[in-house]
Amino acid sequence: MADYTGMSTTRPRTTAGDFFLHLGVVATLYFAAGNLISLLFDIINIAFPDRLSRVTDFYSSGIRFALASLIIIFPLYLYLNRYLARDMDRSPEKRDLGIRKWLFYFTLFLAGAIVAGDLVAVLNTFLRGEITVRFILKALTVLLVAGSVFWYYLKELRSATPGSLTRVWNIGSGVVVLAAVIGGFMVSGSPMRARDLRFDEQRVGDLQNIQWQVVNYWQTKGKLPASLAELKDPIGGYEAPRDPLTDAAYEYSVKGERVFSLCATFALPTRTDAFGKSISESYYGPSTGDNWQHEEGRTCFDRTIDPERYPPRTSEPVPVKPIPAPR
Repeated sequence: MADYTGMSTTRPRTTAGDFFLHLGVVATLYFAAGNLISLLFDIINIAFPDRLSRVTDFYSSGIRFALASLIIIFPLYLYLNRYLARDMDRSPEKRDLGIRKWLFYFTLFLAGAIVAGDLVAVLNTFLRGEITVRFILKALTVLLVAGSVFWYYLKELRSATPGSLTRVWNIGSGVVVLAAVIGGFMVSGSPMRARDLRFDEQRVGDLQNIQWQVVNYWQTKGKLPASLAELKDPIGGYEAPRDPLTDAAYEYSVKGERVFSLCATFALPTRTDAFGKSISESYYGPSTGDNWQHEEGRTCFDRTIDPERYPPRTSEPVPVKPIPAPR
């Protein structure tokens, strides 16, 4: 079909390639934007800690997942977006593809809804008198990310030359994501440090396990075991754990009738949050009353059993019924 000028007015057909290319651009955009917000939120949480937050992510698991996602997905988004822009330059009629308009307008709707919801949350929090630096920074993060996406795709729909606009958008968003990734690595530390922290947390857990087995042994037999080998229980299946990295036995020594010591070699000092809460307190709870904070290297923990808190278990001997002789 042609109009009075002789130009074709037939709408371009959406091919399978067009469909998946546009879908890939939008999907990678949503995933990258969500993880960028998550990464910035985690950085804000560390920079401005909240006493109402009971559990601390000592291993920065959320930050590391967001970093991995951005490092892989965001460059893919930039490539697909650039490829799409070049395709539009080569075939300007594809700007009228139905899949393009549907996905772009849906992105505008979603970004606009997020911005509006963010502003409502800010105003509501202000009216309740609960405005904090931590909250304001998170609200600004959502506003800037969603607002930028809204601005770009609105301009993209209206622009006659999408290539130049896409180039500016890719460079600007790339700089922002790169800065966020660098900040994430500065906060979370290297992968080897995270591995060392996990080994140390396992060592603390092993020492706690051994400690309570020693206390149980003392309650049952009225004395401390001479070595960790005496804790072995073939029936119960218990055997004292060993260092998770070196497989060396933990050090144990008796220092008195009710006093013993447990030692281990740690890779790093105890990592604490802004309020002094350690890994053991976060994951095992402070109810034990024991201090498991340690420095790098060999650290010993002296323990004294309180007989009033952990009284010996006294029990009458169980009579053994004689077995009748066979007839």
